[in-house]
Amino acid sequence: HSPFQCQLLGATREAHADQSVTILHAKVAQKSYGNEKRFFCPPPCVYLSGDGWRVTQDHLKDSPTVSFVSVQQMFASAKSLFISDQDKRKHFCLLLRLFLGSRQEVGSFQSRMIKVISKPSQKRQSMKNADLCISSGSRVALFNRLRSQTVSTRYLSVDRGAFIASARQWTAFTITLGTCVEGFICYGCVVQLVCTESGAALPPMVIRKVNKQHAILDVDEPVSQLHKCAFQFRDDPQTYLCLSNDAIVLYQAPSSTKDPGRVVLNDGSCWTIIGVEAVEFTFNHGPSCIQNPVTPFPVITGLEVNGGGHVATLDIHGENLSPHLKVWFGNNEAETMFRSPKSLLCVVPDVSAFGDGWRHLRRITSVPLSLIRSDGLIYRTTFSFTFTPELQPPPCARGTAAGGRREAGAEGELAHLGESSGDRGPQIKQTILLMFCVSFNKHETAGSDGEKQQLEALLCFSS
Repeated sequence: HSPFQCQLLGATREAHADQSVTILHAKVAQKSYGNEKRFFCPPPCVYLSGDGWRVTQDHLKDSPTVSFVSVQQMFASAKSLFISDQDKRKHFCLLLRLFLGSRQEVGSFQSRMIKVISKPSQKRQSMKNADLCISSGSRVALFNRLRSQTVSTRYLSVDRGAFIASARQWTAFTITLGTCVEGFICYGCVVQLVCTESGAALPPMVIRKVNKQHAILDVDEPVSQLHKCAFQFRDDPQTYLCLSNDAIVLYQAPSSTKDPGRVVLNDGSCWTIIGVEAVEFTFNHGPSCIQNPVTPFPVITGLEVNGGGHVATLDIHGENLSPHLKVWFGNNEAETMFRSPKSLLCVVPDVSAFGDGWRHLRRITSVPLSLIRSDGLIYRTTFSFTFTPELQPPPCARGTAAGGRREAGAEGELAHLGESSGDRGPQIKQTILLMFCVSFNKHETAGSDGEKQQLEALLCFSS
C-alpha cells in the first residue's frame, strides 16, 4: 500500500486542504487594428480558493520574503490584454504562470481555446458558424458599455446573492432556453440566466436584438458572440433588465412612435453578450510538503470499463498522464499501468473495500476518482466510479467474489461552482501583485490552427 494511505483514511482535514486555481475567460477575442487597443472583454480572471492555500502559508512561514493574508478566496484579472492586426492567428490559448512570493513556482495552467474575430458579425448566423452562436446550457457574460468607453464598462455580476453591476468583477451565467435544454439561443426565445457559482437566477426573460438603441421585436435569428441585446421580462413585457450605476433596476420601455415592432431603450438596458469558459484545476499536497510544480496537470476526459463482476479494469483517457500517477478509488489505491500520455489502465478494487467487509454489494455506491503523483500530490477529478448491486451473485462468484456491476461516470465539469455560496470572500487589496504580459511563441497548439498566447502571471503575496 502507498505510504499516503494512512493519511488519507479517516483524515477529514485532508479534504479541506484542497487548492483550486480557476481561470475564467471569454470564448472570443476581438482583434485590434492600427494603434487602437481593444482589450479583451470581459478580462481573463484568476481565482485562488481552498483551505490548502493556508497550508501553503504554514509551510513557508519561515521564509523572510513571504507573508500571507488569511482569506477564503483571492482574485485577480488581466485588463490590458489585446491582440493586434499583425498577429495572424485564428485561435490561441492563455497560459497562466503562478508563483508564490518566494518565487517558488506553483505551476503553469492553460485556458481553453479562444477564437479571434475581427468584429461582431451583423449577418444572420447559420449552423455552419456554430462556434459564434450561443447555445442553450452554455456559459455567458453580460456587460454594458456607454459610448464605447472602456472606463464605463459594467458587468452583470452576483454579490452575496444579489445582482449588481460591477466595474471590477464579472460573473459567468448559464443561459438556458425556457422550453427545452438543447439548441441555439435565438432572439424572441424565453431564456433564464443562472449564476454558475451561487445558483442565483433572474426571472424568465425574452432576449431581444438591439439596433440603434431600439429592441427589435420581430427578429428570430440566432444570437451571436458580442451582439447587443436586451432582456424583456416575460411576465411584464414593458419591463427590461437595466443598470443604473452599480445597481440592477427595471426599465419601462416605451414603444417606438415610428415602428410598432420596436421599443425605445435607454443606455443601461443595452447589453453585450459573449460566451465564456471556466477551467478549474484542483490539487492537494496531502501530508507532504511538495516543492515541485503541480503541472503538467493531468486531465481525465473519458472512462471505459472492461469486464465486470469480480474482475474489471478501467481505461482512463486524458491528457498529461504519466508513469508517476496512480489511480485512487476514494481512499483505495488501484493497480495502475501507464500506456501513454493519453491513456492509463487500472484494476478496479474489490467492492468489499467499500462495503464494510461485505462480499456482495447491497446498495449503489459511488466513489470519487483521484490521481496521486509519486511524491504524494493529489489531483482531484470531476469523475466518480459507481458500483451497482446485482440481484444475486453470478454463479462463478458466489461465496468468493464481489457481486455488482461497475460503472464509470462524471459528476459534471466544475459542478461544485454551482454549489458554492455567492460570496467570493474578502477581496485582496494591495496584497496581490499581479503582473500580466503577453508573449507570442511559435508553438503550435494541438488540434488548432493557431499558436499559444501566453498569459504570464506573477502572483506575489505581500503585506
